[in-house]
Amino acid sequence: MINSLKKNIPNMLTCSNLISGCIAVYFAFGARFKEAFLFIIIGAIFDFFDGMVARLLHVSSPIGKELDSLADVITFGVAPATMIFTELTALTTSCFATASCGTFCLKVQPILPFVAFILAAFSALRLAKFNLDERQTTSFIGLPTPANALFWSSLLVAHSTTIETFSFARQLIIALLFITSYLLVCELPMFALKFKTYAFAENKLKYGFVAFSIIVFALTGIINGFWIVIACYVALSAIVALMERNKA
Repeated sequence: MINSLKKNIPNMLTCSNLISGCIAVYFAFGARFKEAFLFIIIGAIFDFFDGMVARLLHVSSPIGKELDSLADVITFGVAPATMIFTELTALTTSCFATASCGTFCLKVQPILPFVAFILAAFSALRLAKFNLDERQTTSFIGLPTPANALFWSSLLVAHSTTIETFSFARQLIIALLFITSYLLVCELPMFALKFKTYAFAENKLKYGFVAFSIIVFALTGIINGFWIVIACYVALSAIVALMERNKA
């Protein structure tokens, strides 16, 4: 009985991640972005601890790995995609329904918001690649799905009202959607906050980024800080990768 319970603790945490993602999707469809963002964060916390607990209890299993990916698709793929869908729906309703827009635009209006779900598809591809890619044990190749989800949810919560007043908001969101979708599956090496040792000399970049993130959160707040930190994370990873390539 105890061994059976012990074996299923990580899966219980993973299922909690999945449930958090489902709740985030519900709030996202209702344009309640703050609540959706909150449950994406809660899902990320469960996602962080399920693998850690599995390793601590020595109960890692193939089914746990597959279940983790399924949960991540919902929380970090479908949930942020739904937030983008809802935002694009609001924007297309206000911007396309005008006589000056033209017949073609009016026909496109009901379809355009569904472009958002491309993000969910690329998140699934990212997770499938991660499960099979043995190069990503100590670092990442491509943007991790939790980081992408936190980027989008933070951005929409912090700046949804501002975005809706911008004349090219739809184009900007769709362009950013394709960029982040590409980043999920591209071959860009990205450092991970995983530590083999805690020696400063071996982890200068990681400690520096953690310190930078704390400063950003202190100055901008938690909600606004996530998208800024993750944008800087992508930029810094690209710079480091370029420097490493030039050395080689």
